[in-house]
Amino acid sequence: MNYVDLHCHLLWGIDDGAKTEADSLAMARALVACGFTDVACSPHARIEYPSHDVSACDRRRGEVQEALEREGIALRLHPNAENVLDPELPARLEAGKRTIGTGGYLLAEAPYFAALPQLTDLIFRLKLKGVTPLIAHPERCKEFERAGRAAEAVRAGARLQLDIGALIGRYGRTPKKLARSFLEEGLYSVASTDLHSPTDAARWVGESIAELRKLAGEAASKRMLSTSPGAILRGEPLE
Repeated sequence: MNYVDLHCHLLWGIDDGAKTEADSLAMARALVACGFTDVACSPHARIEYPSHDVSACDRRRGEVQEALEREGIALRLHPNAENVLDPELPARLEAGKRTIGTGGYLLAEAPYFAALPQLTDLIFRLKLKGVTPLIAHPERCKEFERAGRAAEAVRAGARLQLDIGALIGRYGRTPKKLARSFLEEGLYSVASTDLHSPTDAARWVGESIAELRKLAGEAASKRMLSTSPGAILRGEPLE
């Protein structure tokens, strides 16, 4: 199926994702079982985690890739980071862009519980720097509970990433409702797992993909899980 996951905390011991190498391997096996062939590992670019250090992330990604090959798990890993979408993000990029794959797109999460009134200005400033923000799981963020705010972000030039678990209610009623609404409006460019743990991963990821296919149809599901994330990984423009 050649699915591509652009939001996944697969690298062990550097943020709030996988805790051990065994966790990383179990998560990778679950992803492969669900049809994924590529993962742009997205450790948090936050000062409170070891993953704030780019070189540490690069080393760990190399170690995990070696472990995958040793265990015969057919999953390719690529560089990425989950950046904080806040007023300081454009300035932080001056110290080095922690972009997805070959660059051009930046995974960034808005605050979960706080408003972000500067959203469209931030998108504009990032675009001026040659970066297109891919906004992580907007259905789980307070700012996008505002009617029309997600569509406004897309019109401003951002791309939106669906957390597929929201479709089956992993994060509660409001994220589920928003995810289904944004999906119906055609606002999402990609769908990802935001996988943090191997616990029950193959089951819920598989159920979430099945729900996406039921709600969006085969063509849109393929676009969101394969075609568009693959293009983003290569730094190519989306249609």
